[in-house]
Amino acid sequence: MLRKLLKHEFRATGRIMLPMYLILLVTAVGSNLAGRGMLDGRYHILNILGVLIITAFGIAICGALLMSFVLMIQRFYKNLLQDEGYLMFTLPASVHQHIWSKLIVSSVWFIVTVLAIIAASLVVAYQGGFLRELLDFLRYFLEGLRKLEVSEAFNGTIYLAEFAVLMFLSLVAFSLQFYAALAAGHSQANHKLLWSVVWFFGIQFALQFAGSLLIIGSNELDVFNRLFSHWDPSPTVAIHVGLLMAIGCVIIYGAIFYAITTFFLKKHLNLE
Repeated sequence: MLRKLLKHEFRATGRIMLPMYLILLVTAVGSNLAGRGMLDGRYHILNILGVLIITAFGIAICGALLMSFVLMIQRFYKNLLQDEGYLMFTLPASVHQHIWSKLIVSSVWFIVTVLAIIAASLVVAYQGGFLRELLDFLRYFLEGLRKLEVSEAFNGTIYLAEFAVLMFLSLVAFSLQFYAALAAGHSQANHKLLWSVVWFFGIQFALQFAGSLLIIGSNELDVFNRLFSHWDPSPTVAIHVGLLMAIGCVIIYGAIFYAITTFFLKKHLNLE
């Protein structure tokens, strides 16, 4: 069922995000052309037009990022917490499947948006010898990779995998902050969006307060010094441990919001 939910989510959100990427590409091509001739032209009308096109590209970047964020909230809110929720919760799918369909799709669009912005920026920067320089850089980079030892190449691959996992989980945790607040706020009978805002800041304050107490307590008990005083790892091991600890912290952080979201969707959701 999760596969069907994902298919439905990508179809519904793709109608909005794909045109945004098309606008981003068109304005990127326009900005490239504007940078080549319009800004340095003799005619003021062309100079103004070039500035407007470049401004449109900047607005398109902001619009793509903002739309990814708004769509992440809007799909959860509209699909599960408003009238559509009556239909969605009658499907043979668990609350966990509904949540993960939203989380996966939102994270994918965040990642694709960043890649689209990078690609559009390359289009803007493209000049006569740009492609040749880019290919030369890639060739030198690949040659450098071939010169690495097996252990270095292996650790580098693991670094990238750990970093990719960290980024994905960070996006999931970021989305869950808003899902938890919306789910909790919609357990109330009235003023649900207002209560969602109150829940958002209340949960953030509680977690920040608990984290501060934990740090202060750890310092008072000298926990970290006791754990790591006799540990002298190599730089490679230290990086791995650091990334894994960051992944663990993000998992704990996201799990708190995930538990809040599932609790209120299962036990206290008020769709009236």
